[in-house]
Amino acid sequence: MPTPNEILIELKKVKYPGFTRDIVSFGMVKDIEIAHKGVVVTLSAPSANAEVVAQIVEDVRRTAAAIPGVPAVDVHMEQPADTPKMAPGSHRRPVPGVRHVIAVASGKGGVGKSTVAVNLALAMRAAGWRIGLLDADVYGPSVAMMVGAEHRVELTPERRIIPLESFGIRYISMALFVNDETAVIWRGPMVTKLETEFLFNVEWGELDCLVLDLPPGTGDAQLTITQRVALAGGVVVTTPQEIALMDVRRGVTMFQEVGVPVLGVIENMSYHICRKCGARHEIFAHGGGARLARDLGVPFLGELPIVRELREGGDYARPLAAVRPDHPVTAAFRSIAAQIIDGLKRTEA
Repeated sequence: MPTPNEILIELKKVKYPGFTRDIVSFGMVKDIEIAHKGVVVTLSAPSANAEVVAQIVEDVRRTAAAIPGVPAVDVHMEQPADTPKMAPGSHRRPVPGVRHVIAVASGKGGVGKSTVAVNLALAMRAAGWRIGLLDADVYGPSVAMMVGAEHRVELTPERRIIPLESFGIRYISMALFVNDETAVIWRGPMVTKLETEFLFNVEWGELDCLVLDLPPGTGDAQLTITQRVALAGGVVVTTPQEIALMDVRRGVTMFQEVGVPVLGVIENMSYHICRKCGARHEIFAHGGGARLARDLGVPFLGELPIVRELREGGDYARPLAAVRPDHPVTAAFRSIAAQIIDGLKRTEA
């Protein structure tokens, strides 16, 4: 009988349907048990698509059964728990005066999450909503740079933080409290305390939606926020290449495990249009975000191209969705914003 590790190596031959990456890399193999009657492989439910699940189970069974010395194969599929996993004693608080709070997340860094969060907030503002923007990335804050930070943060007589306002949205960020050269070297409890202050000790006023730009990944800071504030939904940002898509599933799972509705997936850096010849170049591949969203049973909100104006807008505090209302990418952000607003309205019905 082969060892569990030998079987795991063979299971790397099983590809996730529609992708070249294998199910082991996607983290779907949870356990391999060896018994005298055969092998039991336990998988995590990878998709809401029954056909995808059935294909993976059959491919795992066939691959494991082909290994010499394996008499029989049983494949178990773990289903996500019906009850959200909450930390003991945790409870979700609404943010006073705020109708909806949404979190923009990514499974990994470098996918343009903050750029998307800023322009999405501005697109929702253009739709007539009163919007706030909270930069929850304590170690790498960038929102203030993207929308401008020309004024000092002030406090009310009650020692509550007054957010700055730019392009019609109110915002707060750790970058407003430290200079550009200062490294934030804090342990988890200090980060959690600051994030709580930004949520509940800021004079946000009356808002239709507060957009949270979460740190990349699915660590303690992200889970603390999702478990402490009453979130109306989460949005996951990815790029098309498979190394990023592998982490999308973790981001979606994070929201699902704490009982937060997933409003959808956005594929950033989806393609580039050559300015000279007009040809479309799919630099990081294309369409992976839509396929994975479909397989995970969550909405696909749209794709955003690579354009110089989007990058320059972030670098010079002139975000594209605010200063170029006629730009095609601004139209894409407004389409995504309209879908999110519709989704939030449905949660109120």
